[in-house]
Amino acid sequence: MPATKMVGLVELLIAAAVSTATAQKEAPQAVLPALLPDFCCAALSRALPWSRLLFPHHTAFETRHSSYFNVNQQTINPSCIVQPRDHGEVALAVAALTSTSKFKPCKFAIRSGGHGTYAGASNIDAGVVLDLKNLNTVKYDARNNLVDVGPGATWNDVYTTLEPLGIMIAGGRSSLVGVGGLTLGGGISYFSPEHGFVCDNVVEFSLVLASGRFAFASKTSNPDLFMALKGGGNNFGVVISFAFRAFKYSGMWGGLVVYPETTMHDQFKALVNFANKIEKNPKGAAIVMSVYQSTVGVPLVSNAYDYAEPVSRPAAYDEFFAIPGVIADTTGIRNMSSIAQEWEGVTTHSVFFGTLTFANDLRVMKQAHEIFKDVLSHLKTKATGDWGIYTIYQPIPPAYWKDSEARGGNVLGFERFNNQALCLYLPYISWQGAEQDALFQASGAELIKRIRKYAESIGADNPFLYLNYADKTQDPLATYGAANVERIRAVAKKYDPHEFLQNLVPGGFKIANVS
Repeated sequence: MPATKMVGLVELLIAAAVSTATAQKEAPQAVLPALLPDFCCAALSRALPWSRLLFPHHTAFETRHSSYFNVNQQTINPSCIVQPRDHGEVALAVAALTSTSKFKPCKFAIRSGGHGTYAGASNIDAGVVLDLKNLNTVKYDARNNLVDVGPGATWNDVYTTLEPLGIMIAGGRSSLVGVGGLTLGGGISYFSPEHGFVCDNVVEFSLVLASGRFAFASKTSNPDLFMALKGGGNNFGVVISFAFRAFKYSGMWGGLVVYPETTMHDQFKALVNFANKIEKNPKGAAIVMSVYQSTVGVPLVSNAYDYAEPVSRPAAYDEFFAIPGVIADTTGIRNMSSIAQEWEGVTTHSVFFGTLTFANDLRVMKQAHEIFKDVLSHLKTKATGDWGIYTIYQPIPPAYWKDSEARGGNVLGFERFNNQALCLYLPYISWQGAEQDALFQASGAELIKRIRKYAESIGADNPFLYLNYADKTQDPLATYGAANVERIRAVAKKYDPHEFLQNLVPGGFKIANVS
């Protein structure tokens, strides 16, 4: 029988066997591993209960596969998804995948919330997705004032659990983003002006190393690993829980305010002044966005204002309030969970994220908006269907890293910039239709390239690239500074001497790829 027909027959046998096993709610361990055409999925089926594995063409697999934030991630097809249900099963899964390397490399992706923005960030073709969905606990330890959070939890899980308890942690601004990826990439929060980067609010990491062994990292236990995990991504192991410091919470004020595009320069002036005064207003956060949606047809400004106390229209925003022409306003006394839900993204569009950092400089912001209008004009003549573009400006003031060293440090490298307030820039572009991928990705890259060139021309550039916003063509780890690059490299080698995570987990940004 020709090989191609044999593969098809095996697939039919597997589908029939899995369907029968599902109907009977049994685990056919003795039969199916021998039939599995994928060596790595077969290895997992021997290490874990059969019910932990999901295979293509079955409902549970397709449902999970279609839940990735970026449609381009959904076009990648893993051989199977494994969903461990506790820490021990994560260790068994990791050991099964890495121990087979002497026979055949088992490549795998690590998925937390699935919000990675480029194809392959947390998915993989013809490999295994290690899906941490079931590690989603959120538990408050009142005695130690810590919150233990699993990497598979979303920030909505965190906020809706903690709000009734009157406590909070510094976390993400979108409800559907996963805790794991955001924290390991550094993490920016509405609570950052007072409490710092999300990663600097972790007191202890629990993780499974590539060998399958457990490890713990804190300021006093494996402090080198503790520091490297804070911004170093998935270079060291699979984090299975985060212990966050908690603080009291009684609600917030915030929401989105929409203005005409003609107010853009006034918005930038207000944002620059707001960032320069953040130490006087540590409860306040603000983001300015230029917005265009094809379904609306006109450019607008949409700002996010968020104040970490239930104070209506705080004085910190007076300069923004003075800008006339408000079109819509959702601000009010609200909960963090409600505010985070305004930032939920759909899972029906392809997405481009890229990133850039520059000085908190009005000249750069104004020129960036002119470049945006130029790129938008071009897109209007080429793009079809439902598409949109947000260009997001958010302050990164020194308050975000002032307590980092005292908490064990991180590897982001902001200390190099002393007390300089910075601006983080993100073009967030969404569209439908794979035939338009090249158009929109090139447009996003053009925005970053042209703005960087201008910032450099006036000495207002900054090297830092935020890992959680970076496109796959960018190299965020390399922008942390030479000392931190070598620190990450040394820690990765120490805790993963065989470089399994560098070679078997292509998703994420790998220290082995930094020259």
